[in-house]
Amino acid sequence: MPLKPLNTFAITLMLFFLVFILFFFGYLEFPSVATSIPSVSDSRLSLSGTSGPFKDLVGAFKKWDSQVGCAQFKAKHNGSVAKGSSSLQELGGESECGELKMDHVSILVKGWTWIPDNLDNLYSCRCGLSCLWTKSPVLADKPDGLLFETTTPPLLRRNGDPLRIYMDLEAGRKRSGVEDIFISYHAQDDVQSTYAGALFHNNRNYRTSSQKNNDTLVYWSSSRCLPQRNQLAKKLLSLLPHHSFGKCLNNVGGLDMALSLYPECANDASAAPKWWDHLHCAMSHYKFVLAIENTVTESYVTEKLFYALDSGAVPIYFGAPNVWDFVPPHSIIDGTKFGSMKDLANYVKALANDPVAYAEYHAWRRCGVLGNYGKTRAASLDTMPCRLCEIVSRKGGRNARAS
Repeated sequence: MPLKPLNTFAITLMLFFLVFILFFFGYLEFPSVATSIPSVSDSRLSLSGTSGPFKDLVGAFKKWDSQVGCAQFKAKHNGSVAKGSSSLQELGGESECGELKMDHVSILVKGWTWIPDNLDNLYSCRCGLSCLWTKSPVLADKPDGLLFETTTPPLLRRNGDPLRIYMDLEAGRKRSGVEDIFISYHAQDDVQSTYAGALFHNNRNYRTSSQKNNDTLVYWSSSRCLPQRNQLAKKLLSLLPHHSFGKCLNNVGGLDMALSLYPECANDASAAPKWWDHLHCAMSHYKFVLAIENTVTESYVTEKLFYALDSGAVPIYFGAPNVWDFVPPHSIIDGTKFGSMKDLANYVKALANDPVAYAEYHAWRRCGVLGNYGKTRAASLDTMPCRLCEIVSRKGGRNARAS
């Protein structure tokens, strides 16, 4: 028999008073907003209950190991590789080996800004393919492909001429219109080159400090003072103790002050310091690094983010909307996921005072849970010579018919 409306109301009222009494006498406890902080993946990350300033990163790791541990982290994130993600190119399988028309390919680099000299090499690639990548027209006197970045390829290609390759890693990537192969940061193009990998980091001091600043939480360095980026940085940094080392919003007294603060970061005492010499080493002294892209566009995830990751800091990121396709799980703070700069600043301050919650942002590296980051590294500049040579080989190199 269904309850009468009056009986239902009475039972509901009694239950309410019972819950109130239990809560009043401490048998029940409602969660406080301050007892958890939202992760960048929109889930909830509980604070460890050991809140307080901490400096030693290794000590924070030990606390995290005892309270959380890799087994729990792996159970939560091991399935985080995006299935069917279109943001990163898939590496070719062994079935494509039969498509190769040449077992040796030479690439002559004609113009470059992002391509470091130490990429020049003879590579042993998969499928038995060898790849010569060089800037020397002597070593590659009959190249199979000519790579252009700062200049436009020739308008015409005749039979027997090298394939024309054009590379544009800038945000507004545009084909030259006359290339045979196009390289960019985007998966939709012929060859993708992400900004991850080691070859963007030549001649750096990689010394990593285990001691983190407690009084100054955020590192920022920018010398291209774009109005929109400056405005965003100013709003956030006004709410957090920070050091700004570049020309934009500099508050440390000069462009080389990092070496005054951290002399161990000097790379070569006999040479004039360059801003990138001490970049990683200086970043490693801070709990957070602010990383803001020049342009917000899909898949444009640049060295600004990967430098911070490599340094052992936690990036606070503003940029590509699909950034999670490129980074390890729970490795960055996506600033766009917060309702206001004040909310973001409060989150950063809470995280800075909780060694266990902070250590969780480094767990991906310590536990080997890379997610899509493995694909990001596989599609980086480090692997581009072999990947490009494979495409040139499939097209036939100099023997490809001119269109």
